[in-house]
Amino acid sequence: MDKIVVKGGKPLTGDVKISSAKNSVLPIIAASILSNGKCIIENAPMLEDVFVISDVLRSISADVNIDRDNNRVIIESSNICDFEPCCDLVKKLRASFLIMGPMVARFGRVRISLPGGCNIGTRPIDLHLKGFAALGADINVGYGYVEAKANELIGNNIYLDFPSVGATENIMMAATMAKGETIIENAAEEPEIEDLANYLNKMGANIKGAGTGKIKIVGVKEFKSVTHRPIYDRIEAGTFMVASAITKSKIKILGVDEEHLKPIIAKLTEMGVIIEVDNDNLVIDGRRELKPIDIKTMPYPGFPTDMQAQMMGLLSSIKGTSVITETIFENRFMHAPEMKRMGANIKIDGRSAVIEGVNKLTGCEVKATDLRAGAALILCGLAAEGNTEVTDIYHVDRGYMGIEKKLKGLGAEIYRCF
Repeated sequence: MDKIVVKGGKPLTGDVKISSAKNSVLPIIAASILSNGKCIIENAPMLEDVFVISDVLRSISADVNIDRDNNRVIIESSNICDFEPCCDLVKKLRASFLIMGPMVARFGRVRISLPGGCNIGTRPIDLHLKGFAALGADINVGYGYVEAKANELIGNNIYLDFPSVGATENIMMAATMAKGETIIENAAEEPEIEDLANYLNKMGANIKGAGTGKIKIVGVKEFKSVTHRPIYDRIEAGTFMVASAITKSKIKILGVDEEHLKPIIAKLTEMGVIIEVDNDNLVIDGRRELKPIDIKTMPYPGFPTDMQAQMMGLLSSIKGTSVITETIFENRFMHAPEMKRMGANIKIDGRSAVIEGVNKLTGCEVKATDLRAGAALILCGLAAEGNTEVTDIYHVDRGYMGIEKKLKGLGAEIYRCF
């Protein structure tokens, strides 16, 4: 099994280009089910999750071609004739559940296994199902499957009890072909929601307000073929921002929009990191002595839960006491014991982590317990004394395209063992 080995203590320097957002690409691939023609996703990250959701579409008879040389995914959905995707594939990837909205919208039926994904906490699908039911779908849950059927979807007003990203995306996609107008209130506001809406609108949908708490969708009857380039990955960008800070280095991050990174920029600036905006680039200077801070994860535009592990690694290397409160997932501190193996001083109390900065982290073998935890452990390895071996690296490959290659390009001493 692959592992990544990092020799710590090397400063970083240079430029790094950020890939397209996995969390945009996955729902966009799912949304391509709505088109009766060919859709092309350009600059798609060649990640394991992208390959899995492509296989999910193939399992319902869509033609999906992954052009690795040009980083493109080409989807032809006119041949879809199956309404139950492969169970084993769905269990690999929670985002597989996002095909439910477009399937019930276009075909009026779908039967899908309950979804899988990282074991970071309970992520119920009840909001998805309530939304589909509000649009007129009959929902049946049992024996590990969810089935939705509808002769016709009818627009409705839907209020989400929690601004769930997945539920917002799934309901929005279902509503694109519903008769009349649908309003989603307390919708998730993440940039990836707006990117998905832009893709759907290119295809012929009528969506307004995506990226705000209130989204209006007027149903249409058909969708056309389109080509789309997804937004950049703000979590990958944030990870490299932390890499600069934890190694006390100065680097430039290329191809980003500071607007999407405001909560991360705010917290790093509070710590003492100097961040300069240079058009679509950010210059990150972490060479000053940094100070501890408190962080509370929140739905966007709050601090992202997907950056919590990386920040915990950084705070472990800074003198003083910091507190991280995790409000999104109840089981997202699994990386803490692994960081403690490296010498970090972290105490967990329910949904809060108290971090006492230590003079140095020390390299050892650690296990990536989930996607962001694996990235965080690599960051710790960059700052640690000696060698760090991060195992179960397949988690990291789900969300970072060649992370070790990009870090090596910045001067890190890092390599992958097969």
